[in-house]
Order: sequence, then structure tokens, then C-alpha cells
Amino acid sequence: MFKTKFSESRTWGELKTSKFMDRHVGAIAALILISLLSSLSGTPFDHTISNAWEAFVWGLADPVISLNCLVGIVAIGLLSSVFVRGAAIAGCFVFATVLGIVIHIFQLDLPGTEIAIAISTIVFGTMLMMPNQLNFLVLALVGISAGLFQGYANAESIVSAGTISVVAYILGIALTLFAVAMSAREIGVGMGMGEINRILPWKISLAGFALCAIGIVFLSNSLI
Repeated sequence: MFKTKFSESRTWGELKTSKFMDRHVGAIAALILISLLSSLSGTPFDHTISNAWEAFVWGLADPVISLNCLVGIVAIGLLSSVFVRGAAIAGCFVFATVLGIVIHIFQLDLPGTEIAIAISTIVFGTMLMMPNQLNFLVLALVGISAGLFQGYANAESIVSAGTISVVAYILGIALTLFAVAMSAREIGVGMGMGEINRILPWKISLAGFALCAIGIVFLSNSLI
């Protein structure tokens, strides 16, 4: 009887975990769809911010409407799931993005932003195709580098904004980055990326290939 109850409890727990992961997958898929539609519909990426509310809303939206930035956030979340303390990598990425915004606000030069973002996307895709060969320090450094350039690029619209608007924008963008990265991390954990025996190599490789393709397209557009 005890074994039966234990089995039922375990089955219920696995079902809840599966549903929870499905929600994360659905949320990430919806964000990617929004990003694709924004790109196809010509949604303006260059915008002006006149008050704190607009700054907060654009802070929430900017990481999503740029496909190249969005896939980078998803990738860092997936890759961080390989490590037990991988949440620190996602945290470093978010912090570096905020630092990139601050660098732009103080009008410090960070050249080749779009090229660097595209290259980081390609690097993330390559890493996804080799998840069992990842190094914690290397991934953290790549994540910090990508975050700096993404933050610098996103800050274009708030260079001349007031202090309160800048703070609101940073709060909004940090919330979106953290939510997307941690959701992607949960997906990676659910897929068993940190456990070689449970890993689904073809799905991970497919995601990595897709990221490489997106990065190559954006890199080509940046060089033209």
C-alpha cells in the first residue's frame, strides 16, 4: 500500500513538473513569436521616451522585440541549466546588461555593438550543440560580454531621458531579462541538460543550429 501511494505521489509530482515546464515553453514560444511579428511588421526599434511609465514599458519590451537579443537571453538561460549554480550566470548576464546601459548613458564608446551581439548569438548556438563540454567560467565571460553589448544597444532610446525614466527603464529591462532567462533555465533543467543520461541531444542541437543561423543572418546584415 505504501509503495502504491509513493508511486501515485511520484507520478503526480512528475505531472506537475511537466505542466510547469510546458508553461515555460509556451511563454518562451509566445515571446519569440512576438519578436518575429515585430520584425516582420516593421515595429520601430528606435523610439523616444518622454516619461517614467513609457520608460518602464519599453524596458519590458525592448529585450523581446529584438529577435537577436531575445534568442541570446534564451540561450544563456538554457546553457546555465547545465550547472548547479548556473543561476549565477544568468544573474551576471542581467547585471552586465544594466552595466551596458549605464555605459551608454555616460556616453562611453562601445564600438561594433550589432556585430558583437550577432557573434555572441553564434557562440551561444555553438555551445548549445556541445552542452556537455561547457566551462562555467567561459560561459560566464561570454554571457557578461553579450550582456554589455545588448545593454549598450538597448540604451539608445534613453540617452537623453531623465533620471527617473532611466531607473524605470532599467527596472523594466531587468525584470524581462531575469524572467526570460530563468524560464529558459527551467526548460533546460526539465530537458535534463545537466544530466548526460537524460539529455535529448537532437533537440538541443536543433536549438543550437537555429541560434547559429539567426546569428549569421544578423551578422551579415550588420556587415553590409
